[in-house]
Amino acid sequence: MKSLKIILLSASLILLYSCGGGSNTEAAKEQAAEEHHEEESGIVTLTQDQIKTVGIELGTLEQKNLGSSIKVNGKLEVPAQNKASVTSLYEGVLQQILVHPGSSVRKGQAIATIANTELSGVQQNLISVNAQLKLAQLEYNRQKELVAGNAAPLKNLQKAQAELSSLQAQQSALKKQLSTLGISPSSVTSGNISSTLTITAPISGTISDIHAQIGSKVDAATPVAEIVNNSQLHLDLFVYEKDLPSIKDGQTIHFTLTNNPGKEYDARIFSIGTAFTDASKSVPVHAEVQGEKNGLIEGMSVTAIISIGSRKAIAIPTEAIVSNGGKDYIFIQTDKKAESHEHATEEEGHKEEGHKEGKQTATINFERVQIVRGATDLGFTEIQPVSELPGNAKLIVKGAFFVMAKMTNTGEHEH
Repeated sequence: MKSLKIILLSASLILLYSCGGGSNTEAAKEQAAEEHHEEESGIVTLTQDQIKTVGIELGTLEQKNLGSSIKVNGKLEVPAQNKASVTSLYEGVLQQILVHPGSSVRKGQAIATIANTELSGVQQNLISVNAQLKLAQLEYNRQKELVAGNAAPLKNLQKAQAELSSLQAQQSALKKQLSTLGISPSSVTSGNISSTLTITAPISGTISDIHAQIGSKVDAATPVAEIVNNSQLHLDLFVYEKDLPSIKDGQTIHFTLTNNPGKEYDARIFSIGTAFTDASKSVPVHAEVQGEKNGLIEGMSVTAIISIGSRKAIAIPTEAIVSNGGKDYIFIQTDKKAESHEHATEEEGHKEEGHKEGKQTATINFERVQIVRGATDLGFTEIQPVSELPGNAKLIVKGAFFVMAKMTNTGEHEH
């Protein structure tokens, strides 16, 4: 009898364990199926708010020269004819500074004013010479008439003529001096004498620096400000001896700023040096920046790619590629929709009905597509899609990491 009780108790325990184990197994299977479903769909849905908050940006597939090229370093330079020091042609005390660093100025625009009482003397000399010139002209005309009537010797006429010519030369020199200083000779003749001199910009451009301050003494050897015109920016690149045979005038250059590789600019080679730079084995190569120059400033370091071949490949910004499970992916915009889960709860159903009755939230779907990486240069990476992509495909070029994280988190936690 005792043996029969032990047997019945053992059977009950085995049956109880089997029931509990079966329940756990079914739950595990269901969770695995859900995760597998999310993995298979490859679709993630984002709201406009999410896109704006994370800073997601879209782009397109581009053709880039990534294979046949030479990578070099250099810096941005402005030609000497596009830089100028603003100086005063006359010494004086600085009264006003009319610009500040970063100001855009045009040629001839007032930069500053100085005061010097000696300027009054130059203007008074012109007024004096003008008066003497009138008398000299009258004397010349009188001697000319006397000589014509044989009433005076010829030497008197010649002396009057020499005096007249001397005063005319003085008048011309004083007028030119005042015009160079920015003072109108006609206003001086009218009696308007000024002790203030205006310093003007010799070229158009941007004020890069101001050296003087109000109250300081300035002269022709003391620059008041510096002007740089970035419209003719050049690239000064340094190419090593082994790469020189591949460099030619007219070659296209793609470059990025070393500290900001996200934006690409273009340039074209116009001059190749004929001597090595200092003790290095590099030769300077000069290129003119083409197209947009916004954000480019003299002295910035650049990383450039000199195209020496015609091979092109599909390339996208490197940050558009994300990795998961040892594979590389990109996200492209799609009209496909993620399949609804068959086991949606009653609460989720009520939420969906609420959305239908209320205002719909704008969403965009993105499909995860596997790719194979190729060459990488200047922040771009060549890609080879595992499956064919449409030529006009829009893809996430910034924020792809967030989308991958959202997809993987959804697969692990939402269900």
